[in-house]
Amino acid sequence: MDINDYKITQISVFIENKKGRFYNVTKTLKESKVNIRAMSLADTMDFGILRFVMDKPKDAYDSLIEKDFIVKKNDVLAIAIKDESGGLSELLKIISDLDLNIEYMYTFVNALENKAVMLFKFEDIDLAIEKLLDENIELLKEEFFKRV
Repeated sequence: MDINDYKITQISVFIENKKGRFYNVTKTLKESKVNIRAMSLADTMDFGILRFVMDKPKDAYDSLIEKDFIVKKNDVLAIAIKDESGGLSELLKIISDLDLNIEYMYTFVNALENKAVMLFKFEDIDLAIEKLLDENIELLKEEFFKRV
């Protein structure tokens, strides 16, 4: 088992809080034939951070850099959980008991039948992968986002 197989490439784009900036990002991805699979937008007074996973992360990164966006790549984990009341709470209990620090998380809706998929950014992703696999937590690989 190679822990790198479980690392999902996430693209973060820093955009000004101005009309049309979010559209310009999605337009760039459309022109590059990149399909967004999951996304989160957090904002402050002056700028937003658009985080997403997609089917072609290299193409997304390259096309956004070419259009002069401020872009960063990092790794997240995709975790499949029971799609029922308490499913997320059960996972968060395990993560808490394992003493893993979550920096942020967001969801990928309707990804699997009877399961939800949560994307997590951990402080130490390698440690998180090892500990979560030891607990038989279902981690998805990047190929999952290419075929969904």
